[in-house]
Amino acid sequence: MILHALSIWFLCLHLVTVLLLRRSPDMLGICVCLCAVFSHVLSQEAEEPVSYTCTEGYEYDRVREQCRDVDECALLEDACKGGMQCINHFGGYLCLPKSAVIYISKDGEPLLGPECEPQPSASPQRVFLLFIADIDECATGRHTCGPEQTCYNTRGSYTCQCPLGYQRSGDHCVDRDECALTHYCMHRCVNTQGSYYCECNAGHKLASNNHSCVDVNECDVQSPCQHHCYNLIGSFLCQCDQGYELAQDAVSCQDIDECSFSSYMCQYQCINSPGSYSCECPDGYQLQGNRLCQDINECETGTHNCQDDEMCWNYYGGFRCYPRNPCEAPYTKTSENRCICRSQTECQGLPPSIVYKYMSIQAERTVPADIFQIQATNIYANTHNTFRIKAGNEGGEFFLRRSSNVSAMLVLTKPLSGPREYVVDLEMVTHHLTMNYRSSSLLRLTVIVGPYAF
Repeated sequence: MILHALSIWFLCLHLVTVLLLRRSPDMLGICVCLCAVFSHVLSQEAEEPVSYTCTEGYEYDRVREQCRDVDECALLEDACKGGMQCINHFGGYLCLPKSAVIYISKDGEPLLGPECEPQPSASPQRVFLLFIADIDECATGRHTCGPEQTCYNTRGSYTCQCPLGYQRSGDHCVDRDECALTHYCMHRCVNTQGSYYCECNAGHKLASNNHSCVDVNECDVQSPCQHHCYNLIGSFLCQCDQGYELAQDAVSCQDIDECSFSSYMCQYQCINSPGSYSCECPDGYQLQGNRLCQDINECETGTHNCQDDEMCWNYYGGFRCYPRNPCEAPYTKTSENRCICRSQTECQGLPPSIVYKYMSIQAERTVPADIFQIQATNIYANTHNTFRIKAGNEGGEFFLRRSSNVSAMLVLTKPLSGPREYVVDLEMVTHHLTMNYRSSSLLRLTVIVGPYAF
C-alpha cells in the first residue's frame, strides 16, 4: 500500500516538471502546483467492527466507505477576508485574489475553468491548479512610496504608510493633529510634530494614563495658606483666624483694625492688637465689661489725699477735697453743711442762712436737662415763695424754673466742658402775706463738671 502511494507521488512530480518546462516566457509570476491523489481503498470484511479516521480536511463517508474532501468554502461563512475568493481543494482551501487566473489540468492537459471542484471518481484522479502569484512591489522597489513612508505589500498591490503621528498628503507625510480629530485630553491638548501631549488646568495634574486630570490637594502639597487651608476641586480656599482677614494675595492674613470700624467700639479709647483689640479708660475710670468706662469712687476706695478736716467729694473722673466746716465769718455751723448768721449787725444785708450742696455731672451733657431741685424745708401758711439764681450764672449756663410754691428746678441750658467747677447761689425769698414780712434763704450749689461725657 505504501509503495503504491509513493509511485503516485513521483508521477505527480514528473507532471509538474513538464508544466514548468512548457510555460511561456511572457507569463507573469510563478506557477504554483497543487496535486491531490485519490485512492480508493476497498475494504475487506472483517470479523470485528473497524473504525476509520481521516486526516484533517477530510471526513469519512460510510456509504462509500472512504474519506472524502470537506468543502470549507461552502461550509465556512466568509472563509476568506478582504474580498478574496475561496478555492476549495483536497484537504483544505485557498484564498486567492479575484484577479488570479486559474488553470485546471486533467491528465496533463491544462484547461481554463472557473471552478476547481474535483469530480468524485472511484479511480485515482490528478488535478493541477495553476495561478499567477503576487508580486512584492515593496521588495522589488516597484512602488511610489515617499522616503518618509513605509511600503507594505498586499495581495495584488501595496500600500504606503506614514510613521505614527503622521498622515498621507499625496506623496508626503504631514503631521496628524490629534487635538483637532478627537478629545484625547480631559482639559487641554497640545499638538506636536508626530505626537501630542495633554495639559491640565490649574489645580489639577495628569493622571497615570497621561490623559485624565485629577485634583491636586494644594493644602497637603505646599501648605499655601498662612492660617487655614481648605481644598476645593481644582483650587483651594484660605481662611484666617478671628481678628484677621485675607490679604490681596488671598493666602496671607493681615490684622483687622477693629478700632477703625467705629468710634463706638470703645467708650473712651480703642487699642488695636494683632488679631484683636481692647478698650482703655482714662484716669479715674475703670473698664466695665468690654467697652464701657465706669467712674472710680476714690472717696469710697480710699485712694484720695484729703485731710482729716476735709471732706472727699467724688465726681465723674476724679475727686475733690472740701472743708468739713464750710462756714465763714460771720456764719457759724449749726448742722452738716448748714451755716447761719446770728449777729444782726454783722449779718445786715446777708442771707440769714446758707446751705452748702455739691453735685457732679458729665461733660457735654444734652440740654436742656433738669439737674437739681431746690425745696423749702419749712412750710408756713399765708406765704408766697419765689426762686432766683443770685450768683454764679454769668455765662447763662443755668435757669431756675419754679415748680410750685415750695420748690424749683435748676435747668442746664448749655453743654458744659470739664473738668470745671461752677458755684451757683440759689435763693428762695419768702413773703409773709399777713405780716407783710419777707425773708430769704440761700443754697450754695457747687456743680463739678467731669472731663468726659461718661
